Amino acid sequence: MTSASAASAFEIGDAELERVLAEAQVPCLLAAIAHLTHDVSLIREVGQLTPDPFAGELRGMSVEHAERGRALALDALRAYRDAGCPTPAPLPVEIVRELMDFLAGTPVPEAYLPFLLDELALDGGHAKSLASLGGARDEARQELHTIVIGAGMSGIAAAIGLQQRGVPYTVLEKNVDVGGTWLENTYPGCRVDVPNHMYAYSFEPQHAWPQHFSTQPVLRDYFRDVARRHALYEHIRFETEVIDARWDAATSTWAVRARGPGGAEETLRARALISAVGQLNRPRFPDIEGRERFRGPAFHSASWRHDVDLRGKRVAVIGTGASAFQLVPEIAPQVSELHVFQRTAPWLVPTQNYHADIPKGLHWLLQHVPFYAKWYRFVMFWQLTDGILSMVTVDPEWRGDERAVSPANDLLRSMLTGFIRIQLAEYPELAEASIPDYPPGAKRMLRDNGVWIESLKRPNVRLVTEGIREITETGITTVDGEHHEVDVLIYGTGFQASRFLTPMKLFGRDGIELNDRWGGDARAYLGMTVPGFPNLFIVYGPNTNLVVNGSIIFFVECQLHYIMGCIDLLARERLRSMTVREDVHDAYNARVDAQNARMAWGVPGVQSWYKNAKGRVSQNWPFSLVEFWNLTRAPDVDDFSLD
Repeated sequence: MTSASAASAFEIGDAELERVLAEAQVPCLLAAIAHLTHDVSLIREVGQLTPDPFAGELRGMSVEHAERGRALALDALRAYRDAGCPTPAPLPVEIVRELMDFLAGTPVPEAYLPFLLDELALDGGHAKSLASLGGARDEARQELHTIVIGAGMSGIAAAIGLQQRGVPYTVLEKNVDVGGTWLENTYPGCRVDVPNHMYAYSFEPQHAWPQHFSTQPVLRDYFRDVARRHALYEHIRFETEVIDARWDAATSTWAVRARGPGGAEETLRARALISAVGQLNRPRFPDIEGRERFRGPAFHSASWRHDVDLRGKRVAVIGTGASAFQLVPEIAPQVSELHVFQRTAPWLVPTQNYHADIPKGLHWLLQHVPFYAKWYRFVMFWQLTDGILSMVTVDPEWRGDERAVSPANDLLRSMLTGFIRIQLAEYPELAEASIPDYPPGAKRMLRDNGVWIESLKRPNVRLVTEGIREITETGITTVDGEHHEVDVLIYGTGFQASRFLTPMKLFGRDGIELNDRWGGDARAYLGMTVPGFPNLFIVYGPNTNLVVNGSIIFFVECQLHYIMGCIDLLARERLRSMTVREDVHDAYNARVDAQNARMAWGVPGVQSWYKNAKGRVSQNWPFSLVEFWNLTRAPDVDDFSLD
């Protein structure tokens, strides 16, 4: 973690300093300068601002206040520079609280304070810190050899946590390098849909992101760099896929059978097993008649064929989910014809900076102005913490439009509908086809800066809303009998999200296989532990996906903090195993199911990848982030059977 000031010394001149301050978000700048000087008089004068959760900004500051704020910052930073950039004095907690309220645009509820103070990490530490093993002797740590399955975002963080504890570990990764989804998905336009200053490890902040929402190569390189800085590569066995793992009660170890390069199989043993395979790593193909008959190139967006030249070709894209939404605008200008087959239209969230570069001045501010990066991230974090969660919560008294679940949800629907209609004012038929007929939040909403609609307007692009009857040797026939002749077929149809931890098989106590236990309906306590499977910990497991509130990296860090607490407990108490109790597991899942039924994504009649084949929401966390943060502070020994 960086120092408390989260800044570094600088020597730029006054004119250059004035120039970079022009690119600052003024509310964040005011908070940073108040933090540096302990003077909150201008903030009190400005008063309450209005959050804009879609833009990730605060509104309501007058031009006069903004100009005075920049002038105040210029004077304060000149003095700070000329004094040699000394470490600022600690800020009294009451002023920290005042700055929080200012940037939140509302008084922060008392229950959120410990959570937000931890996220700010003004002293350089986090309660989510992965480093801790108090009370455990070295020999106890050495007995806890752990196997991590997967070297994506979650697996890298798990390995760092184990390494910081001095616990021996091995990472098994099926790919040739680290990065997981950001290594595998190389389709045109692939990028993150969470602001990048939120989509980074809290212990490895990155101030030099080139764009607000970075592309796949940038994210892949970030995770590679983190793995290199922590010397993880020597612990990772690449091109090695886990076939199965069996719990051996006699030795209290997991016997993990894996297939390495060349097909050779080997069995490794470990006291603990951490699955970090994710939810979105196995492509899903639609069950459409004749899929195998198509004679031209056909591939899934997650396995992009870079050897297929799309220029001048007739191309079909099946699906309008997140992947198709990103790739269609990229390939539309290249192809002669583009047929986009849509089952349901996606809701579009206006995000004007979705493809925008981060100004160089902002990079400088984040790197050099004390606390600017802290408060800049705080604004994004607060607005994503609960974000629009209340707007996608079902009101049981709602009797209005069936395409909404509450008055707030109906307002959101109206706002998003207007965003689409404005873009398609001269295309009424396309507008009707592009407006979803289900409540916002029932399916994944997609960030958009206008490029999707612009692509659909192109003369060589056709949005097809008729259902697909079959795929033929030369194209796609829809249920109305029309045949769409194409040269290339691309599936943008998502992943097998509900098939957790497949295709590997995990056999727990009494030889029960995990997916047999689940029976197509995966459940876990806190999404991480399952009865009958000792010392097995799952990252990004059932009901740990986020829909409208927060970054999955934050959520994964909470999970790993908890899992590392379990590793600590095993070492400190010299335990052989720990297994979550069935009654604890069942009560927790009943509560999650009840709340998911009260969310837009849980309403009947709307199908999405959030639900499994049985119609249960097996993916999503329906509560606030602060609740999960509180639940994952430390494992409760009473929740487990200990041996």
